[in-house]
Amino acid sequence: MMYPTVVGIAFSDVKKAVRKPKPMLLTIIANWVITPPLMTLYANLILAGNPQYIAGVILLGMSPCTAMVMWWIMLAKGDLAQGLINTAINALLMLVLYAPQSAFYLGVSGIPVPWNLIAMSVIIFIALPVSLGAVSRKFLIGRKGKEWFDSTYLELVRKISIAALLLTLIVMFSYQGEIILNNPLLVAYLAAPNLLIYATMIAITYGISWLSNWDYETSIDTTLIGSSSHFEVAIAVATTLYGLNSGAALAK
Repeated sequence: MMYPTVVGIAFSDVKKAVRKPKPMLLTIIANWVITPPLMTLYANLILAGNPQYIAGVILLGMSPCTAMVMWWIMLAKGDLAQGLINTAINALLMLVLYAPQSAFYLGVSGIPVPWNLIAMSVIIFIALPVSLGAVSRKFLIGRKGKEWFDSTYLELVRKISIAALLLTLIVMFSYQGEIILNNPLLVAYLAAPNLLIYATMIAITYGISWLSNWDYETSIDTTLIGSSSHFEVAIAVATTLYGLNSGAALAK
């Protein structure tokens, strides 16, 4: 699910982030320094005694969104250019930080760490889409031109990605639907640490943005990216590690 977003990113534009270094730095700290230990703490406190649920929530907390967050920025009338740059930086950081942080916080929670499967998941669900996105963008723009790439190819890829996401949810519900229908309170139970982390990170990122007197566009970018989670990557990794009908996959 990362490919539709990263293919639209010109990673050469990352250098433009120096124009607004403080908002970029805040999102990095929020996503990679504050959220992982907080999500681990909330998961262990609220979901105590359920290691697979804890694992699923932790994996979600390790992956800042690089996909749907751009739609939220657009709907909120944020700074799309800056949001795209921050998203590109997060996509690159995921390549090097997702596996070690996931392994560390799973280990801290007393959950066995399958290093080989985590590494394989990062290669398949993060490194491969980022690489394919960069290569196909350069190749197609060179062959067809930027206008065709933006108006035709990107639109097609995004439509396919939406259909793929819906299919994933349908397959997930086919495996987990009976559990959810028979125990609806379980959904609220699993949602609790997620809602708590979102509320905490929104308060931190928006609070700092407000105290720093940043403009609305910059503040909303920072808040949305700094409080986001990459559902698609998290569920793919959880499914690879624990199986499609596992508690970890359900915890997404």
